[in-house]
Amino acid sequence: MTSAERITAACRLVESTLLHKNKVYGDSAFSPLRVFSSADPQEQLRVRIDDKLSRLARGDDAGEDTLLDLIGYLVLLLATRTA
Repeated sequence: MTSAERITAACRLVESTLLHKNKVYGDSAFSPLRVFSSADPQEQLRVRIDDKLSRLARGDDAGEDTLLDLIGYLVLLLATRTA
């Protein structure tokens, strides 16, 4: 597999994961339910990014694909800024 193919595959994985989670979680990144927090969507994404970075720094991924989640949250943060 070429470098270009590997990059494309990784981007497609992030895209499919984000679209799936967006459907399952009801667009919570852009339109949060706001049961306990009144923070805006960008701030909520920053908190999630901090949590993922903390897991990476501690080496504790708790069985999740922390890198994929982190990349996904960064993409969502970018999307909230360009929307």
